[in-house]
Amino acid sequence: MSDHTNQNQTDPGASNRWIEPWRKAYHRFLKIRGHPREISLGFALGLFVGMSPFMGLHTAIAVLLAALLKWNKFSAALAVWISNPFTAPVIYGLTYLIGATVMSYENSYTLPPQFDLDALLDLIRSAPEIIGVLIIGGVVTGMPLAIAGYFCAYFAIFEYRKNLRPKLTIEKATDIARKLKNRRRRQKRKKKKKKRRR
Repeated sequence: MSDHTNQNQTDPGASNRWIEPWRKAYHRFLKIRGHPREISLGFALGLFVGMSPFMGLHTAIAVLLAALLKWNKFSAALAVWISNPFTAPVIYGLTYLIGATVMSYENSYTLPPQFDLDALLDLIRSAPEIIGVLIIGGVVTGMPLAIAGYFCAYFAIFEYRKNLRPKLTIEKATDIARKLKNRRRRQKRKKKKKKRRR
């Protein structure tokens, strides 16, 4: 049993399983078509929306706003995944704390030791205030995150395209040379056919 767990701990494939989806998403993001500014703005918007308490509606909200603002919808939909089942407890805990501090909200909600009908009713009564605190906290944390996300996205796309340009130039030149070669071969074949007919 211990040998098996040691193999899992040293197995590089186990860590790759966690990293690979993020790497694929990053490469997919870099290959999005469009102007780097629009892609970066869409990404920033997605990050901002991802900090809001409306989990489950993040993608719809981000895509709708990106469409209205004429920013990249795909990058917006991709960025909202900053808030996911793994990160949500940390994000919502942080946004609640910041929102409560900004609003001077003293009635901080704590989960009851026993969850019964009274506790449920208390939670429902507190819901509008809690959502308000989370929205304020989301705006306060979302703005700097969105600004940083914009510049990071723009730089990543710019660098990727700058490095890609020489490769595309070589590929284009190779393609043109191949086409010219094929055209010469066809012309030679035509000349040979004409000679045979004579």
